[in-house]
Amino acid sequence: MSIPIPTVKRLPSYLRILNQRKEMGEEYISATHLAEELGLKPIQVRKDLSLTGIEGKPKVGFDIEELISSIIHTLGWDNTTDALIVGAGNLGSALACYDGFSTYGLRIVAIFDKDPGKVGGKIGSMTVLPMEKLNSYIAENRISIAVITVPALQAQAVSDLLVKCGIRGIWNFAPKDLKVPSSVVLQRTDLATSFAVLSVKLGHRIHEEEDLLDDIDMI
Repeated sequence: MSIPIPTVKRLPSYLRILNQRKEMGEEYISATHLAEELGLKPIQVRKDLSLTGIEGKPKVGFDIEELISSIIHTLGWDNTTDALIVGAGNLGSALACYDGFSTYGLRIVAIFDKDPGKVGGKIGSMTVLPMEKLNSYIAENRISIAVITVPALQAQAVSDLLVKCGIRGIWNFAPKDLKVPSSVVLQRTDLATSFAVLSVKLGHRIHEEEDLLDDIDMI
């Protein structure tokens, strides 16, 4: 079954709340409670969760343990996937050391860089490898996912090289729109866009509060 991307994006949020409730000792949760936590409508939550194959019980709700397992399976997080990072700068180093990826079934197994000053150095438990070993490493370890954290000017060339080496999925953190073949899955994480949304939302909230204070002063 093909699951709509908007639903896929909401599933990790459901999972976060479910894990919190599980830690609190709760066994069931209603679609209404999930909706209230996330600012959604209950009908949307029920529709999303039905796509994982789980149905809630009347007057009881969803079995939390069962729903957690179903969401993890739906997202493919129950099978650990190895990935590598290209770019051992500040962002690449931070991602390489982030333990939380294991929760998503992702394991960073190697990090590469072209800078001789970084190659051979340690980032966490990994040694930074030279780009010359990229092709053989991907082939020998059957890596299908790569994370790009290089500067924008280098991103397309790195992407082209990764595709040539057999990478099928690219998670791009570089501030650059990449062009890849249709056979390659590309996901971009744009920090500037995320901050722009935050900035605009904050501006709206501040203006709303200022308008409210002006209304109060006029009373």
